[in-house]
Formats: sequence, structure tokens, C-alpha cells
Amino acid sequence: MRPLLFVPLLIFVAMAVLFWIGLGIEDKTSLPSPLINQPFPAFETLSLERGESITAASLTNNEPTLVNVWATWCPTCKAEHAFLNDLAKQGVRIIGINYKDDDYKARQWLLAYGNPYVWNVPDPDGRLGLELGVYGAPETFLLDADGVIRAKHIGDLNDRVWERLGQQYEALKR
Repeated sequence: MRPLLFVPLLIFVAMAVLFWIGLGIEDKTSLPSPLINQPFPAFETLSLERGESITAASLTNNEPTLVNVWATWCPTCKAEHAFLNDLAKQGVRIIGINYKDDDYKARQWLLAYGNPYVWNVPDPDGRLGLELGVYGAPETFLLDADGVIRAKHIGDLNDRVWERLGQQYEALKR
């Protein structure tokens, strides 16, 4: 009977080891994506702001581009928005995908907090997000000048993340 008393202790130790290993994984925001090195999925819609026709082919304008998935209902999106405005002021080309959101609320958000996006792709039903493998907002994709996805980041963009992603962006500009 006494050996059975150690079973809970062994289970605890095993769980502690697994937890410790999980903490050691460095970047939990860069999940592997089957879309890396693949063209951005095809789509055609009208821009949120001006009703202009947008397709996947028109995203990059032959230059590296960030595609940021965001929504007005997303608190983390609000936290990253000032950083996106700063990037846009530095000349970083950013396209928005307004994910599972209301167009009117999205336009009001952009008026209130600034618009860092060249344009926004409305995705009210999340169909484009599904094709991109979006887990939720915010997520950001880095496209090269040919519209090929080169990187994906899950979570907000900030100074720490931009150190890595910004280097990739700058390398694509050369």
C-alpha cells in the first residue's frame, strides 16, 4: 500500500517537467504555417474605406507588405494600433484585414484611432481568415514584393517583435 502513496507525487513531478519544458519554448507566437513561402490566398472584394476593388494581386504594389488581421472587438488590436500607426509613419506598407467585424464600427475605429493601413479588406464572415489559418486577432503576415507569405506572427506587434520581423521586412526591400 505504501508505494501507492507516491503515485500523486510522481504525477506532480511529471507535470512539473512538462510545464518546465513548455516554458522553455522561446517564441510561442510564431507557429508554423503551411502558407509560408506560398502566395497569399486569392480573393476579390471592395475596400472598407473607399469601396475600391481589391484582389490578392493588388496587395503588395511590388513592395514588401505587412498584412495585419484586426477587429474592433479585439482589445489586443487596440493595444497594438499605436505601434502600427508609428510603423506606417516610417513608411512601412500595411494592409488591414478587418476580421469578423462590422464595417461601420471599423470605419469609426479608424477615424478615432488613426488609419495605418493603405486599405482594409473587410472579412465579416471570416472566410479569408480561415484560408489564412487565422487563430484570432491580431495576427500579421509578411509578404514579399511578389505577394508570397514569408512570415506569420500571432499576437500584437511591438518593439520586441519588430526587431525580428522588421529585419525580415528590410531584407525583402533590398
